[in-house]
Amino acid sequence: MKAIVIHAARDLRVEEWDMQEPGPGQVLVELKTGGICGSDLHYYNHGGFGAVRLKEPMILGHEVSGAVKALGEGTAGLNIGDLVAVSPSRPCGYCRYCQDGLRNHCENMRFYGSAMPFPHIQGAFRQALTVDATQCVKADGLTTGEAAMAEPLSVCLHATRRAGELLGRRVLVTGSGPIGVLCILAARAAAATEIVVTDLSDQALAMARKVGADRVINTARDGKALDSYASGKGTFDVLYECSGAAAALAGAIPALRPRSVVVQLGLGGDMTLPVQAMTAKEIDLRGSFRFHEEFATAVRLMQNGAIDVKPLITHTIGFKEAKEAFDLASDRSKAMKVQLNFAG
Repeated sequence: MKAIVIHAARDLRVEEWDMQEPGPGQVLVELKTGGICGSDLHYYNHGGFGAVRLKEPMILGHEVSGAVKALGEGTAGLNIGDLVAVSPSRPCGYCRYCQDGLRNHCENMRFYGSAMPFPHIQGAFRQALTVDATQCVKADGLTTGEAAMAEPLSVCLHATRRAGELLGRRVLVTGSGPIGVLCILAARAAAATEIVVTDLSDQALAMARKVGADRVINTARDGKALDSYASGKGTFDVLYECSGAAAALAGAIPALRPRSVVVQLGLGGDMTLPVQAMTAKEIDLRGSFRFHEEFATAVRLMQNGAIDVKPLITHTIGFKEAKEAFDLASDRSKAMKVQLNFAG
């Protein structure tokens, strides 16, 4: 079968890879759609991020959906032909964090397309993928593109759980890429009363407005636009920091109320924090990393119409044109979410 393999920065190849037959409790999924994530782009453009670097060729991808093609022995609840969203989260279930219910912090996590461990964990951008049946969530009624969006939506649902109560809260989102936009949808579904979004790109902010942001602000053009929210010790109850930029976080702190919550999703490397200002306001800083149990919830929220991810899918390109797709996904002025079509 064919797979999309990164060898080094800008060295992306579509090449042959061995297919694995499903064993007991496993299924073979014929891939239909795969979404290009920000981490995929870091590997493509830079060979990694931070201290995480490519040390061997690695299949990319972890946002995927497909149709069940074969069932391993003892598999229940799935049938040949079912459309499934495939969770890339594969905790061991035995370490102390799994036992404590913190499965996204599993010490032996096997998360598709990750160069954190060595040997690397191979990714999901391949024509056929053998997975544990427990990774599959039936996605009846969704398009294959929507089903592939379950993974990034799960990231934002996990962040929303980390944020705490959002009913009636005022929310600020810094960074309007795919994760920022999905955080808008998640916060609205959690009954946030006002959502303001900042970014440096008018194109990205247009998408934020399209999915329901109450106000969008281009901070490249108006660096003082948040000043009006700083009076009275601040306005916002929750900040979703999705840019990974220290300047975005520092610029948002004056607009946050005392005892507000900052949920940090953006992974742009180490950041200098305005600790004194955060301390004086008793602001909680909460990290948000991956997800696990939120994956099935993401599928259900799309199925029942509570969250509509379709506007984010701006381009779908055949997987054999992977390099062109990755170049397009790297251009924020042209694309929000680029997906690969494996069905052709």
